[in-house]
Amino acid sequence: MTAFFQSLGMSHDWAWFVATIASILLIALPVMITVAMMIYMDRKVWAAINLRRGPNVVGPFGLLQTFADAFKVILQETIIPSASNKGLFLIAPIVTFTVALLAWAVIPFNSGAVLADVNVGLLYIFAVSSLGVYGVVIAGWASNSKYPFFSAMRASAQMISYEVSIGFVIICVVLWAGTFNMNDIILAQKGHGLGIVNAYAFNLLLFPIWVVFFISSLAETARVPFDLTEAESELVAGYQTEYSSMSFALFWLGEYANILLMCFLNAILFFGGWLPPIDWEPLYLVPGWIWLFAKVFFMFFLFSWVMATVPRYRYDQLMRLGWKVFLPMSLIFVVVISGYLMATGHFV
Repeated sequence: MTAFFQSLGMSHDWAWFVATIASILLIALPVMITVAMMIYMDRKVWAAINLRRGPNVVGPFGLLQTFADAFKVILQETIIPSASNKGLFLIAPIVTFTVALLAWAVIPFNSGAVLADVNVGLLYIFAVSSLGVYGVVIAGWASNSKYPFFSAMRASAQMISYEVSIGFVIICVVLWAGTFNMNDIILAQKGHGLGIVNAYAFNLLLFPIWVVFFISSLAETARVPFDLTEAESELVAGYQTEYSSMSFALFWLGEYANILLMCFLNAILFFGGWLPPIDWEPLYLVPGWIWLFAKVFFMFFLFSWVMATVPRYRYDQLMRLGWKVFLPMSLIFVVVISGYLMATGHFV
């Protein structure tokens, strides 16, 4: 893209700058539109499972309902509690929303279609996603209200607990692929059925650890059954209780952007990303981004399905699952996968 802007008469520095801004917008704007459609899909799935209609009035089939809700929220008055730390109170949702968008820089949407194809892409995502806890803690503390503060403490403990398990799961993926580069991780999944299945749909060895990653993704994004940060009977509405208008909307958008990111990571790390589900030549005629989005929508359907059907955990059950079940299980799989790779000569 830099070469294109240079052909318009720009200097190399200005062409690079404009090309970078254009690339960021080409990712950020579709992500925001996709988030809006994901919220619509979320509500439709819940409605179908509960035998209701869901959004069906605003726009054709209710497709514009999310935009109408966003417009209503934006027009509301921004209320800042008089006893709050006003600076941090306003910064917290901006931190959450910004961090939610930063990770998209290294997500490959197709072969070579990535903003920054860096060698440590997966490590970058893990580092950036870990920063999301700061926005939550700042929001709860700056509100100067007891229940949002309790919720922020819960959220931080929950996110840290499950990030440990996710870290060991990522080690398993990196051991298998031999790289932190996101595109190379996808390519390493070619023909990975251990000689049993001719498919890129799933890795038979990594499939059990994907289950750990998927459930940890639910906990990391505070989705049901792990939405203890918003337990209505205990914490009113969580760390964002005191927020309104655009500040609340930024938390809302950041939350769904993180959910969408986790769906992409599930598809990229374990289900072949933009590769077709089966190694069959005619399937390669379909553009890779279509395969990727099909897998992402399936993952999001699983997120919605769980939310509509599984009851909420108690907090002690949540922490016990993370520390006493997933952490030992992920550690065991690090040993199993590294042992398999050593036995089959992958590390030679």
